[in-house]
Amino acid sequence: MYWRVGFAWSRSCALELGQNKSFSLDLCSSEEHLSLYGYIIAYPLQEYGGIMSALGFDSWWRKTLYITGGALLAAAAYLLHELLVIRKEQELDSEDAIILHQFARPKTGVPSLSPFCLKIETYLRMADLPYQNYFDGKLSPHGKMPWIAYNQEQVCGTEFIIDFLEEKLGVNLNSSLSPQEKAISRAITKMVEEHFYWTIAYCQWVDNVEETQKMLATNGPLSDLLRWILSQVTGSIVKREMYGHGIGRFSKEEVYSLMEKDMRTLAAFLGNKKYLMGPKLSTVDAAVFGHLAQAMWTLPGTRPEQLIKGEFINLAMYCERIRRKFWPEWFVDVDDLYYDGLSEEPDSPSQLPDLGLYSRSGSFQEQEGTLSHQDTPSPDSDITGRSLFDSDMDTECSEMEQLK
Repeated sequence: MYWRVGFAWSRSCALELGQNKSFSLDLCSSEEHLSLYGYIIAYPLQEYGGIMSALGFDSWWRKTLYITGGALLAAAAYLLHELLVIRKEQELDSEDAIILHQFARPKTGVPSLSPFCLKIETYLRMADLPYQNYFDGKLSPHGKMPWIAYNQEQVCGTEFIIDFLEEKLGVNLNSSLSPQEKAISRAITKMVEEHFYWTIAYCQWVDNVEETQKMLATNGPLSDLLRWILSQVTGSIVKREMYGHGIGRFSKEEVYSLMEKDMRTLAAFLGNKKYLMGPKLSTVDAAVFGHLAQAMWTLPGTRPEQLIKGEFINLAMYCERIRRKFWPEWFVDVDDLYYDGLSEEPDSPSQLPDLGLYSRSGSFQEQEGTLSHQDTPSPDSDITGRSLFDSDMDTECSEMEQLK
């Protein structure tokens, strides 16, 4: 630090070095000598302004380096962000391409832990509409997931997405239904999405959150911590929204009682039919499958799995039929179709294998060495002897032609 030495007539100084000292002052080469009495003082330069005095010679360089380095890092981060945005916009600007934004694939074979994400992706496959998946986790402007982008238009909410696609692309899975059947279809959809959904969410994110946490797909050295944080945050949101809905004000036993009633209703309505509304697919099948698949394949050892693989086995056959028809890359073990009680053990791992999933647009990456249908055993009939296919593969082409 730099100091300046001076002379003062009073004691308003920073540091007193001497008192009543006389010294000679040469004024204009005069030979006369003057004697002055006062205080010799010293004070730091930074107290009296100036850039160098304010920063100090050493610290000035350090602060300059910090500021310059920070600016360079910020510029590099900004440029990288802009390049990624431009690249993504170029990818998303594909004309007439359906871009499906949804949560990342879980670590198990099920395509999604979200019933609504699984619903809309299954619908796209049922309607034979090519699409591209983006697992960026970015919510829609309304804070919803999933959502789609199509020719610069963004649509969220599965019901509005389906209405949008029907209007823009002319597809309609309900074309063969009568007005009365359409009304029944909507009533079932609302029961599943507005009531049954909350019981499944409760089982996933509140009562069985430890097992659900293991299925979350995260990478990096802090993946375990990140999975814990995501599961805890999601669980808190589910509990808060369930309480606002009203169903969260009941006890655990009461919530599961409501779940069982909903599943019993679905099982009774389905009966021996191939699909919910008869021999042909309709939009309600995508919604119901998206929710029942969670009970079927993501909640081992829980009450929902016991119900769907036990008392309501026709719902399990229904889910298996749709899975085999529209998710050929999603395999399950033959023994996983029925509940045998073994998965009640807390340490029993899920029987679902890790899969590389792909879409018809090629947005999934296939896992090397993926088994073919012939290599993986799968049941062809349920315990009553009814076929799981019911000539599904023979009628698939004709059904798709009628939809277009």
